[in-house]
Amino acid sequence: MRTTVKAVCPFCGETSDISVYSGVNVGEEPELKAKVKDGSLFLWECPHCGKTNLASGQTIYHDPEERVMIWLLPKGSVPEDKVRLVEASLAEVAGTLEGYVFRRVEDAGSLIEKVNIVDAGLDDMAVEMCKYVTKMELAGKEGGKDVLEAPFKFFRIDGPDNELTFTYPSGGAMHGVQVGFNVYEDCAGILRRNPSIKPSGGFPVIDQDWIARFFR
Repeated sequence: MRTTVKAVCPFCGETSDISVYSGVNVGEEPELKAKVKDGSLFLWECPHCGKTNLASGQTIYHDPEERVMIWLLPKGSVPEDKVRLVEASLAEVAGTLEGYVFRRVEDAGSLIEKVNIVDAGLDDMAVEMCKYVTKMELAGKEGGKDVLEAPFKFFRIDGPDNELTFTYPSGGAMHGVQVGFNVYEDCAGILRRNPSIKPSGGFPVIDQDWIARFFR
């Protein structure tokens, strides 16, 4: 679903009418998934200076086959009371969306990560717990404390042992760290034994701030 909005180019300051996706249903338009995953869906070119920019609006990503709906909602773009109204409307039709997973993210990079996690057949809550455990381990090593504030992102799962690869910025460069699948399984087991950890209702934000609340 495309809509036309006004956008200001940060390079030349000119305002343009640009076409953006306010909704993406990859069941109806499967070709859009690749554009979401490589980030091109969120880019627009300024007709005045030719520079490429990142669109900053909201969108809903819907994958009916995987039963997942992710709401990209930049922080501060919509008042919280309106967010609650949308979540209340969702609750009214929840019976027709049995088995769905709902998530809310604040930026395109986080949406891309969530889609990658879904495609890998993983639980994003267990992935966030894996990130936290990995951060604590790296932070305990010499010179590793700067990773505590670094945003870890799930990159892929591969290899004969299904190792998870996370990427994170540190010291002006991107780094990668691999985690054994057994760590993920341990985290998934903790979630199964503690169902109260799992959020219910609405579009919950599952990120590093969410998981950190359970380790304080």
